Amino acid sequence: MKNQQFTPLLRTTWNRYTFIIATILLGNIGALNAQIIQQPSWWFGISAAGNANFYSGTTQTLNGKIKAQSAFHEGFGIRPYASLLAEYRPTSIWGLMLHVGYDGRGGNFEQVMAPCNCASDLKANLSYISIEPSLRFTPFSKGLFVYVGASANFALNHSFEFSQEKRADGALRNTEGDFSEMNNHVFGTQIGLGYDMPIQFGNRSTHKSISPFISFHPYFGRAPRAMESWSLTTVRVGVAFKFGRVSNATLPASVEVLPMPMPANDDVDFTVSTPLVIPVKRRINETFPLRNYVFFETGSSKIPKRYIQLNESRAEKFNESQFASGEVQDPSKRSERQLLVYHNILNILGKRMQANPKSRVTLIGASAGNGDSLGLSYALEVKKYLVDIFEISPSRINTQGRNEPILPSEKPGGKKELELLRAGDRRVDIVTTPDLLTPLQIIAIQPEPIESRIGFNAASGNEVKVKSWTLSITDDKGGIAQQFGPYTNNKTLISGKSILGDRPSGKFNVVMTAEMEDGKTVVKKSRLNLVREDEPEVEGRRFTILFDFDKPTTVDAYKKFITEHVAPLIPQNSTVIIHGHTDIIGDKTHNKALSDQRANGIKTLLETAVLKSGTKGVTYQVHGLGANEELAPFENELPEERLYNRTVIIDIIPAN
Repeated sequence: MKNQQFTPLLRTTWNRYTFIIATILLGNIGALNAQIIQQPSWWFGISAAGNANFYSGTTQTLNGKIKAQSAFHEGFGIRPYASLLAEYRPTSIWGLMLHVGYDGRGGNFEQVMAPCNCASDLKANLSYISIEPSLRFTPFSKGLFVYVGASANFALNHSFEFSQEKRADGALRNTEGDFSEMNNHVFGTQIGLGYDMPIQFGNRSTHKSISPFISFHPYFGRAPRAMESWSLTTVRVGVAFKFGRVSNATLPASVEVLPMPMPANDDVDFTVSTPLVIPVKRRINETFPLRNYVFFETGSSKIPKRYIQLNESRAEKFNESQFASGEVQDPSKRSERQLLVYHNILNILGKRMQANPKSRVTLIGASAGNGDSLGLSYALEVKKYLVDIFEISPSRINTQGRNEPILPSEKPGGKKELELLRAGDRRVDIVTTPDLLTPLQIIAIQPEPIESRIGFNAASGNEVKVKSWTLSITDDKGGIAQQFGPYTNNKTLISGKSILGDRPSGKFNVVMTAEMEDGKTVVKKSRLNLVREDEPEVEGRRFTILFDFDKPTTVDAYKKFITEHVAPLIPQNSTVIIHGHTDIIGDKTHNKALSDQRANGIKTLLETAVLKSGTKGVTYQVHGLGANEELAPFENELPEERLYNRTVIIDIIPAN
């Protein structure tokens, strides 16, 4: 279960080992005084090496019986290589080489998190018999040579080992088998560099040499499977032992070349999380909370016009069931329907007080630092509306005035974003029994739900951090590239619909370009295979949990609501998507961490309650989105919008 932790260390170690071999090949080897001028025409021998195998692309369907819950994208492994070799050198400049041997191409994919928030690992045990003919060139000296050629690989083993944590007890579920639809014959190219160092000198007819070498085997043509997009690139580092016969021995010659610079340590771990289908809309049954605040404008004690105010005849006909259904046609106006519900807060309260004649409320007005009397005038204005329009007895409504609300947003000594903070503190708090402020049930069609988003993650694999990164996504038919970014956080979510457009499905090439803090540029590639779902096949449930300003945990009433009302509605084998948000006030990094805390706290509450209930097969996805305005449930212009953005949203998607 440690692939993800050790892969960067393995790569760093391999880079250093490669550097040592390359230094031997390209360093100042003149001191060795290679003493053969006329070399044998024919050489024979053996070689041993290590293959550094780099996996890229995507694999998820392991065989006809096993499909991982999340796709694996990148991997790394070091496996052995051994061969018999023959070389023909008719001149001192060029020649032919042939290697036939065992070729280990196995490796471990980088660990991924399944939708159940369970770690998944995949180990590929690939090996081939390889036949590698090459052209050999010796352009620089009698010892240094380069070679380029082809590679034909015939599969020996294509098994795998798949493991995934069980969510409840952390134990591993291990599965072994053979990959399906494997290419039994794989053809590719290779290019390499070596140095022949004689180990026997003098006037003898049999000559021997040790030849360290390094070769590169690009992924072109090396797809292990006939399905999906898994590709394989290998860097091989090793040594060969060769011997040949020649009739004449000669005097020594020396060689001098420049050393190769150490490879840059600038790796970036780039992963992509893709849903099986891209739902362009989702039918949801939403439980929408009523926040018990009425906000006032600066310089006025009148109820703002955005709050819906009725006359007596319209109040008599008012029914909150009118908000029970609706569709958000324009995602950019995603919060209009919910705001319409909230802006009827006084009408909903008045109607519920009529239906509950024993209920009482206390209205606490706060002026955001402008005196108790102004705060009291806010409370009296709200009371007047309830009394005049809904004929609520004045004795059922208490009023208070304060300089600051009971839970103020503005902190003593604070100097930043005071205008936004004070707009949230200039309000009337409605304090009453929970039955007067129970959430509304709304049936809605939501465009581009959270589960339609594709997750991209670009994190530094070493001490040099990523400064910013961008994405270029192009369909495999050569269409116009779509550009996204730049991003400064490690993770981002992008709408699958925005990538697909009007196409029912599509395959896409992804190029991630990262600018590192040391000024270097790193480019990584991946693939997407997207399928569109136009009509929602199941109805999801949504719950919104509100948080006070800058608080990582919600109030006790919501905790009880989650464990006693939300958790029992989670069906077996469903998916629970939890996404945390903040408003735009404050530092972006702080807000991202705050949203992570909120989302993971709700997940812990839900998971504990679901385990106690005995419901099985529930998977969780957790996203902390901070103040991301594109993905925020509301805008951030009004104080009530910012209030509703201090939230964790729970989406429950039943098994299809």
